[in-house]
Amino acid sequence: MTIEKEYTTKLAVDDVTIDRRDIEMLDAIDRYGSMHRAAEELGRSYARLQNRVVEIEEAVGPITERQRGGSGGGGTELTATARELRRQFDRHEAALDGVARVTESVFAGTVRDRTGELGTVETGIGPILALVPDDASEVQVTVRSDAVVLTEPEEALEADSTSLRNQFRGTVDRLEPGESITRVTVDLEGDEGDPTLQALVTKASSERLELAPGREIAASFKATAARGIRIDSDSRA
Repeated sequence: MTIEKEYTTKLAVDDVTIDRRDIEMLDAIDRYGSMHRAAEELGRSYARLQNRVVEIEEAVGPITERQRGGSGGGGTELTATARELRRQFDRHEAALDGVARVTESVFAGTVRDRTGELGTVETGIGPILALVPDDASEVQVTVRSDAVVLTEPEEALEADSTSLRNQFRGTVDRLEPGESITRVTVDLEGDEGDPTLQALVTKASSERLELAPGREIAASFKATAARGIRIDSDSRA
């Protein structure tokens, strides 16, 4: 699936444009477990909502699946594709609206293994796969807050099945809400001090994840979003 970023908060997926109304539709289906109920809550006709689902699925593949039976009588759930589409939209919206709010989290560590430009850095929160300078042994790894993805702990993906190779569990420490973007500080488990990681999320994402201090959360970011800066003795000579 190829997604191109446009100037406004939209995603162009092949010939279909995903906008905020589509994300609200996915949120409602996820919340109520029913396309009929989602249409009712959004004030849309079921036929129009169903047609929109079909249009999106023609571009990206299945975004809903029907669950049958069980004590609740079954229902409709979002697929992994739909959840990833929603995360892509949230990251794009954060990139557009939160540029002025971007911060960096920094973790010092030792480079252990290398594969081309990437290296595994042992830090106080655990190993981080990052871009590291040639021949550097001690580095500071920086991670931009707009590159961090927050998900439910049970939704954390296997590292081998996603580009988000760095995944950590933590607890929400504080929220700093803005007009449309919220800065989230996550306390991570570590053996040095009280390590934290900051992330930028949209208001919709914050509400969907029910973010609040004390909330357990999974934080992930790509290896290419983590950059090592040399701090060993060679750089100070």
